[in-house]
Amino acid sequence: MRAAVLGSPIAHSLSPHLHRAAYRAMGLDEWRYDAFECDEAGLPAMLAGMGAEWAGLSLTMPLKRAVLPLVDTVSDLAVAVGGANTVIFRGGRSHGDNTDVYGIRQALAEAGVPAPRSATVLGGGATAASALAALRELDLGEATLVVRDPARAGETAAVAERLGMTLAVETFDKLDTAVRADLVVSTLPGSAADAYAPLLAGVPALFDVVYSPWPTRAATAVRQAGGTVVGGFAMLLHQAVLQVRLMTGREDVPVEAMRAAGEAEIRRRTAADQGDDSRK
Repeated sequence: MRAAVLGSPIAHSLSPHLHRAAYRAMGLDEWRYDAFECDEAGLPAMLAGMGAEWAGLSLTMPLKRAVLPLVDTVSDLAVAVGGANTVIFRGGRSHGDNTDVYGIRQALAEAGVPAPRSATVLGGGATAASALAALRELDLGEATLVVRDPARAGETAAVAERLGMTLAVETFDKLDTAVRADLVVSTLPGSAADAYAPLLAGVPALFDVVYSPWPTRAATAVRQAGGTVVGGFAMLLHQAVLQVRLMTGREDVPVEAMRAAGEAEIRRRTAADQGDDSRK
């Protein structure tokens, strides 16, 4: 059986390391997991060319929304969130699903973060939409979304409406009041949240979806102030755990083996990056 992760760019995806570790631990010696560079234009042909040996796909940007009209069925959650990061092939049909929401919930639970009474999400992309869905599953009926341009938050606001949530949209110049919440979820890429580290330092809990380089300056500020910090690797790990479960149909997914493989690869990349810096 075959599975793969698709996206663009894809070279730095951790998914192959996580899924392959699961296959090894589960004794799935005839399974393989690859990574393919694929943009929105190439996705229809890629899906059409997959035969009976394919069990499923992991999808990263920019494919999570683009895949929805290309599969036979879509889960209610993926419809609500407006994106599928997983495709399952069964009986000649394709099914789109979302495991990012599960990944966020599991990451928060693993860190001991209680269900928040208030939450703020930074950024308005696909991960922000999944974060809103995770918060809704934690019985939160309202949240604040902080974006650079409210005019570009329409899709995320539509997600909140489908989820039955009340969403207040603010800009980053109002961040000092917006972060007065039990939980702040930063979906900003790379080190983008680091500029706001002084404002974030006092939050009770920060979920920063970045996993490398880690810890971010924002995460360090929160931790030093006594807050709880959740990193992006935990989300990536647990969404992959559910993907393996869906693709293989097995419940005995080896979480710790996958965790160890992912952490080892992050350490390897960090060491390689530091080596590159030292030669400059």
